[in-house]
Amino acid sequence: MQNVLLFVGGVGVLYFGAEWLVRGAARLAAKLGVRPMVLGLTVVSLGTSAPELFVSTVAALEGRGDLAIANVMGSNLANIGLILGISALVRPMAVAGRTVTREVPVMLLITLVLLPLLMDLEIARVEGVILLTALVAYLAFVMRTAREETAEVAEEFADFAQAALTPGGLMRDVGLVVLGTGGLVLGAKAIVTAATFIAETLGVSELVIGVTMVALGTSLPELVTSAVAAYRQEADIAVGNVIGSNVFNIAAILGVAATVAPLHVSERVLAVEYPAVLVMSLLLVPVMWTQRTIRRLEGAVLLAAYAGLGFWVLH
Repeated sequence: MQNVLLFVGGVGVLYFGAEWLVRGAARLAAKLGVRPMVLGLTVVSLGTSAPELFVSTVAALEGRGDLAIANVMGSNLANIGLILGISALVRPMAVAGRTVTREVPVMLLITLVLLPLLMDLEIARVEGVILLTALVAYLAFVMRTAREETAEVAEEFADFAQAALTPGGLMRDVGLVVLGTGGLVLGAKAIVTAATFIAETLGVSELVIGVTMVALGTSLPELVTSAVAAYRQEADIAVGNVIGSNVFNIAAILGVAATVAPLHVSERVLAVEYPAVLVMSLLLVPVMWTQRTIRRLEGAVLLAAYAGLGFWVLH
């Protein structure tokens, strides 16, 4: 029971740490004159991916490569199956053409790039650098295509930047960044510690706990962001949040974790978790292609696929 409370507390600290970090970083960047579009693209991505980043990095530093990788695999499964599924049930989501033709292929590409890196059962430091290089290329691609976005999207980011310019001193903003980072580190350590003890108590591997409990805990920001966006009929934000997060999870989180400490990969990841993520990613293509809308029925299909793949992963 104590470990469960530690895990829940860690998730809470992780969530608020991400909130404080994003708020402080957004205010600092806005005061420094960073363009609204760049501010929105970078800070929003940071906010939704920070929990996974810190948990996987802490796990890597403690020599728990399976937990670091399982967190990413489970988060990517939950992003598509659980989060998009629930968001579509809240309200059917029209998908922009560029999402189907441009952003989904990028997500599939980075998912496929991961396979050869896993084949030797280790993601070495040099492979971590390769993933980070892919991240830089992705960000450059996003920045370039951002110039082509509609006035509506530009206005959305302008509103985000304006909201960041709330009254307050420089020291308060720096303090938020420091507190947020500290909260993320403490929350991540609590989750890794609790997950390890829970796995030992239940007699299951850290990989199983990582792909379920830990992944669900770190995916809370994406779930809240996408569900609220779907309810407000902002489908681009809901879908883009998920796809961008999946790219960040592989390129940024595994890249940073492997650069910090090489990640040893169990054979089970290649046989079970990775195929599950690939199947779920491929399933997204026909779901989005049909009338360029994720309907409630398709949301239910995504949820069913998540449940089915989750059952397979657990057994």
